[in-house]
Amino acid sequence: MSSVQSSAADVDVDLRQLFASLGRNWLRILVGSLLVAGLAFAITSFVTPLYKAETRLEIADRESPFTRPNAGADANRENLDDGAVASQVVLISSTDVLSQVAKKLDLAKRAEFDETVDMSAVSHFLILVGLKSDPSEIPPEERVLKRMREKLNVYRVEGTRIIGIEFSSRDPKLAVAVPGEIADAYVAMLRGSKRESGAEATGYLEPEINRLSQQVKEAEAKVATYRAQSDLLTGQNNTALVSQRVSEMQSEYSRVQANRASAEATSQAVRKALQGGGSLDSFPEVQASPAIQRLRDREGQIKSDIADLSTTLLENHPRIRSLRSQLADIDRQLRGEAQNVLAGLVTQAQTARERESQLLTDLNQLKAEAARAEEARVELSSLELDAATKRQALQDNLARFQEANSRQDRNYLPVVASIVSRATIPTEPYFPKVIPIVTAAFVASLLVMSIFTLLSELFSGRAMRPAPGPRPEPVRQVPMPVVPVPMPAVEADASEENRRPAAEIPAATTRQQDDERAEAVRKAAALIENVSAGHAHVPVEEPLPADEPALEQSVLGLGEIDIEKAAERLITSGAARAIFISPEGDEAAASSILVAREVADAGLRVLLLDLTASGAASRPMLDGTSQAGITNLLASEAQFSDVIHADHYSDCHVIPAGTADPVRAMRAADRLPIIMQSLTTAYDLVVVECGPADADGIRRLVGEATEVFVSALEPSDAVADAAVKLIEGGYPDLVLVTPASHGRPGAPLGRSAA
Repeated sequence: MSSVQSSAADVDVDLRQLFASLGRNWLRILVGSLLVAGLAFAITSFVTPLYKAETRLEIADRESPFTRPNAGADANRENLDDGAVASQVVLISSTDVLSQVAKKLDLAKRAEFDETVDMSAVSHFLILVGLKSDPSEIPPEERVLKRMREKLNVYRVEGTRIIGIEFSSRDPKLAVAVPGEIADAYVAMLRGSKRESGAEATGYLEPEINRLSQQVKEAEAKVATYRAQSDLLTGQNNTALVSQRVSEMQSEYSRVQANRASAEATSQAVRKALQGGGSLDSFPEVQASPAIQRLRDREGQIKSDIADLSTTLLENHPRIRSLRSQLADIDRQLRGEAQNVLAGLVTQAQTARERESQLLTDLNQLKAEAARAEEARVELSSLELDAATKRQALQDNLARFQEANSRQDRNYLPVVASIVSRATIPTEPYFPKVIPIVTAAFVASLLVMSIFTLLSELFSGRAMRPAPGPRPEPVRQVPMPVVPVPMPAVEADASEENRRPAAEIPAATTRQQDDERAEAVRKAAALIENVSAGHAHVPVEEPLPADEPALEQSVLGLGEIDIEKAAERLITSGAARAIFISPEGDEAAASSILVAREVADAGLRVLLLDLTASGAASRPMLDGTSQAGITNLLASEAQFSDVIHADHYSDCHVIPAGTADPVRAMRAADRLPIIMQSLTTAYDLVVVECGPADADGIRRLVGEATEVFVSALEPSDAVADAAVKLIEGGYPDLVLVTPASHGRPGAPLGRSAA
């Protein structure tokens, strides 16, 4: 796969050389284009010209408001919506209209509309040998109508009620005559339709009017007969006389009832006053009695005399005693008169009670009579309504009959269409347009000839040049020792296959592996995109601080392990992340590469993330090419599918350092925990090469199930200092790993760079 990519990048298209071929072949291109333009001019010169003319109609209500019955009613107006206008378009091009025009203009005798007229010998020969259908097998009328429809175009002007009738013909006069005759035939058809409709209306309305007239007479006779039989007398406000009497008697009954109640109440009060010896001055009925008034006057005079004499005489004086005796007698007379008033009130109450009883009896009788009268009134109203309805129907039909009859007599038949623009004789044919056709042919041929010249130059190879840039050096095969690692039988077979020489591995197998790697990269990128979209915030696990007293002892107790032991440690522990720190620089980054490949060969899904500034971890895996990587992802210049690449020498995937600006990428360093979480979800193990980083530098990368490794080429103070700082930073379980026994990572044994 590497060689294929290199070969594809060895050559490039020389655009200058490619377009220079147009200058070298300009004469051929120009001559070819001129020949095509000349051929187009010759063809258009021999083509029979066609002329087109147009007549326009307006679809609108032509009825005058002075002749429209019930001019204010919308029901009598034509419904001229979009559907109605579209229907008129269909009617204009109907067979009846076209047949009338064809017969009037005698189009069947023109060769333009009937092929059988003046048929050439060539046409006869083609029909004879069966290469052309015989037009005489089709009826002449159908042949003419078919040609008319091919030349006719009836359309509606968008957004208006205007209908255009276009017709094309070899004869300009015929092109004008046909649309005009079609418009006239269409308008005449509408008038004939209205005339037939009016005749049908008068034929229907005349017997209907006679029938309604008889029904109106019968209904009115029923009303008069029923009114006479029911003896229904009408009073004021068109109400029954019985109902008015009931209302008057009801008022009289209420008045008598009120008088009776008042008399009873007054008599009861007077009786209580007489029995209790109370004053009678508060009763108007008592005060109104003339006898009582005279006694009151006499009583007043005596009281005045007693008062005058009391000033000079004693209480037992005969004169005063006489006056007091007269005063007592007057009081007895007053009470006697009050008894008379009470008797009158009792008599008045009794009379009112009897009157009330009589009125109630009469009122009930009137109510019964009023109920019977109301029932008769309802029946009479029903008969009157029936008669009025039939009379109204008769009047409406009479009005319609008179209108239809008058239109028929005076031939006034307004239709919904009128000709607003008649066709004029065209002076220039609409086809063929010589100049536009010749110009289009010249430009099209010029373009086609230019494209053909460019393709010829491109496929000939003359427009190719070597691609710029350094050539990749051949990949050396570095032999690597085989360490016996216990593994299942399937994995052992796979390892054995990987250790086979390159010559023994079929090319098809290599291509299949490359395809499988590409497919794996695609699926992993898709999975990471889905996972990344669902993580808005990923908590970063803070390392625990180291125990200061045991720090020095922990550093001294660290031992080195080789690549195989580091891979075995990651597999058995089920680690999800492996953080590699290389204090000695880029050379020590070989440990992360070798461990990642070793774990990938064991069958796990592994990705190596290169966070070094120089890209030391990803260059050996991608043959030194610069591709999009983690900086592009952080700078939002690429997606996961753009930055994940396949290792050229193993099943491991790799995200290189990238080609974006590192300063811009580090502004989004807070996204690293989210990226790491997404990667660990998609892969079994994520190996991160951090270079010479410290504890604070790897804090965003650490999560659950994380192993920290320090890569050491050989024992040195730099390695020891880095390990001490990491332990102080909270990573006491770090492991030293050395790639010394493997050498610089390149193509593993059994892998081919070709």
